[in-house]
Amino acid sequence: MTGEIHEEHPFAPAEDAREPVRRLRGRLAAPVTVVTAGDAQNRAGLTISSLVIAEGNPGVVNFLLGPTADLYEVLERTGRFVVHVLEARHRALSDVFAARRPSPGGPFSGHDVELTDWGPVISSVPNRAFCSLSSFTEEGYSVLVTATIDDLVVEDVTEPLVYFRGRYRGLVG
Repeated sequence: MTGEIHEEHPFAPAEDAREPVRRLRGRLAAPVTVVTAGDAQNRAGLTISSLVIAEGNPGVVNFLLGPTADLYEVLERTGRFVVHVLEARHRALSDVFAARRPSPGGPFSGHDVELTDWGPVISSVPNRAFCSLSSFTEEGYSVLVTATIDDLVVEDVTEPLVYFRGRYRGLVG
């Protein structure tokens, strides 16, 4: 038992009443990341699970972002950002940046954060990509953000944070 009262959200529409594309997307396991951007005066961050990295030289990051998100405005202004790849131990951090868990003082409050040329780096998350914005493209209800990877920090991950059908999941191996 996970401590939840209900198996499913009590106000969620019935499965057959949900939008079909959203239902299909929910059947894809997704990595959980936090994307941060900005400077000391104006910074933003958001949990993103609709992310794909294309290999190449340089590598390319693509993710979907809502056009009304604070992160969108900061990305437009700075043109750079940091992708933090979360592990299972970062579940609370993911919830804070997804605005699912309260964080008095804002999502960065209480975390060791270092400011870089690409934006804020959350020190407790060792795997990250430093990216420069290439383009914004409207796609459905979202904006597709495309960027080149300028630099990387890659460490071993044994328990990634994965999102599947509205919940965090572990990998069975």
